[in-house]
Amino acid sequence: MGTGKSIIGRRLAIELRCRFVDTDHLIEKMAKKRIPEIFSEEGESHFRALEEKVVAEVAAWEGYVISTGGGVPLNPSNMEVLGKNGIFVALTARPEVILKRVQRRAGERPLLQGPDPLGNIAKLMAEREQFYSRSEVKIDTSDIKIEESVHRIVAQISQHTGATS
Repeated sequence: MGTGKSIIGRRLAIELRCRFVDTDHLIEKMAKKRIPEIFSEEGESHFRALEEKVVAEVAAWEGYVISTGGGVPLNPSNMEVLGKNGIFVALTARPEVILKRVQRRAGERPLLQGPDPLGNIAKLMAEREQFYSRSEVKIDTSDIKIEESVHRIVAQISQHTGATS
């Protein structure tokens, strides 16, 4: 959330000559509801079940950059199916940067509801760090532009795979 995964993912797909898909958009299409509505009407567990179904589907697709919601790595099943054909890229940012980026749309972020959104962000990041740290590529987008993020991802993917660009 707020790390740039959608815009960076789209640009990365162009750079790698791949297609782009965002699992959150597919979930909304499947549910015929926006994610905040799914959370409020059916709960987080229902959302996570939809998310797992969508992830299993897109994990089989070849030639895609897949942007997932930040909770995807919390489910070992998601990580297993995605890991079969792909490289994990974790985008991070400092909590205050994330809050600034998402503040105008904070109402659309179910996990940021409450009196202390900055504290919620820090808590989510701490809870998820053990999962994100397993990524082959990790980029902090706090202080760099989109194109620099893409360049760093491509360079790290090349190092990881032994490919040359």
